[in-house]
Amino acid sequence: MSRTRGGGRHLDEDDIRVRARGGSRPRTRNRPKHENAVAGLVTNVDRGRYRCLVDGVAVVAMKARELGRGSIVVGDRVDLVGDLSGRPDTLARVVRVRERRSVLRRTADDTDPVERVIVANADQMAIVCALADPEPQPRFVDRCLVAAYDAGLDPLLCLTKADLAAPDELVRVYEPLGVPFEVLSPDGEPDGLRARLAGRTSVFVGSSGVGKSTLVNRLIPGTDRAVGHVNAVTGRGRHTSTSAVALPFEGGWLIDTPGVRSFGLAHIDPEDFVAGFPDIADVAAECPPGCSHQEDEPDCAIGAALEQGRLDADRVASLRRLLASREGDLDDQSQERS
Repeated sequence: MSRTRGGGRHLDEDDIRVRARGGSRPRTRNRPKHENAVAGLVTNVDRGRYRCLVDGVAVVAMKARELGRGSIVVGDRVDLVGDLSGRPDTLARVVRVRERRSVLRRTADDTDPVERVIVANADQMAIVCALADPEPQPRFVDRCLVAAYDAGLDPLLCLTKADLAAPDELVRVYEPLGVPFEVLSPDGEPDGLRARLAGRTSVFVGSSGVGKSTLVNRLIPGTDRAVGHVNAVTGRGRHTSTSAVALPFEGGWLIDTPGVRSFGLAHIDPEDFVAGFPDIADVAAECPPGCSHQEDEPDCAIGAALEQGRLDADRVASLRRLLASREGDLDDQSQERS
């Protein structure tokens, strides 16, 4: 059935329904191909604006509407159109996000279903841990190792503030696992660290106050990343860096991230946690199917190896706390400093 309006224009029933909704005809699903889009790298994200490096020029862009609600993060390789001059008050558009080689995620806590993508396309995680002020947090380091292995990143342990305390205990725990490390102090040049970072895309992760941004400023003079202090009462650092930023460094990239007080692992299957403990993984392979690896498991191979002195008690305790926390049985993150 059809109707006509004044002037003789013919309206079919679809026209009438569309006009009744107050809209126009549905948009075509044939989205533009943007064949002339130019490749860029996202170096900073701030309130819906993306700073991208395009052929050496810093360009500010917004996300094209057709990309929908998907996130764009530091480290993403993207395609852009529009004004790519980089002049003040100009704006380009990100029209495509290229396939990611790696994605580093975390959650607010171990039961939070919402994943937060930290960075994309990194190949190394530099875990920054202070030897004092604040006190070392090996359980936080263990969490980072689990996340690094899950994301396919090579871990690197950066032990800062060596002028305040000796690194012996942490080195004793992590060196046998094959985790490379660098011991850093304010009066020494970080030459060894420079060599490990050169030519790689490294994301710096650590709690607030451990000296992460200070370290980035030393590696790249003139960067002027904001630094803070540690609260003398709580022993916790104050958040200073508020967003991730990628900085070019000796043929690669350094990605500095805001300090965090927790590193939730809700996005990782508990069965994959053991992969973050290579010293325990071989023993865990001998456990019966469905083993929780907790103390009350009578046939747990980990428990037997612990009794025989073949495993480090602190490492086993850390794994068990992570597993219990992931199942919601223990608030592990609130007790990471204990």
